[in-house]
Amino acid sequence: MSDADSATEIEVPSDPLAGHAATAYFWGHVAGSGDVSDGSIEVVTNDEESAQVLAAIAGGDLEHETTTRDYAHDTSITRTEEEYTLSIGSEDGDDAGLLGRSGALGLPVDGRGNYRFGAFSNYDRELLRGLLEGCGTICFKSSSGTVGISFVHDDRELLEFAQDLIADCPIDAPMGDLSETSSGGYWFGVDDDAAPEFGTWLYENCEETGLFAPSRRRKLERSLEQAEAYDGE
Repeated sequence: MSDADSATEIEVPSDPLAGHAATAYFWGHVAGSGDVSDGSIEVVTNDEESAQVLAAIAGGDLEHETTTRDYAHDTSITRTEEEYTLSIGSEDGDDAGLLGRSGALGLPVDGRGNYRFGAFSNYDRELLRGLLEGCGTICFKSSSGTVGISFVHDDRELLEFAQDLIADCPIDAPMGDLSETSSGGYWFGVDDDAAPEFGTWLYENCEETGLFAPSRRRKLERSLEQAEAYDGE
């Protein structure tokens, strides 16, 4: 399956909250980079193919723009990137009750705002992949010749949930404690020694489902190659 064709061949259940690899990936993205209200859901991604996959899973309208924003770890640095926004819902409110926090397609949360992802417990890898692509970063650290994988979000509880998922995955992936970012959010990173194996596991066999962002996987592969070739100079 090619990246271009994958979005049209995604297998999804009729119930968007059912336990399924596609819904786990979708809700990971929503939690990581979504804006959820009672009448609509917006999900933002920097990867066009991933945006098309999310639209194939949940429907909605896609918009593309080029944005410049502060870097999450250091607000003195800005970056320009392509941004794809998937909007699910209608401006006139006709879909109220079907979308958003209280509807059938609402973010899986309880009455206190805590995430309820139990239905996706058999698809932790897809859920984690969606979370990483929604609020995570992959990079090559030139100062140490290692691969860095981290998660950044304003919601501390979401990051604690991501840590629990990583702790329960079949890969031994120690993590750092949650720390505050300069923008007022939180972040944590997978230990550099464990990042290559964890990242490889996270994207292993993802072509079989099409539930991944090709640009993010390419970034991981390039970072792994750079780390392997690092000579310390």
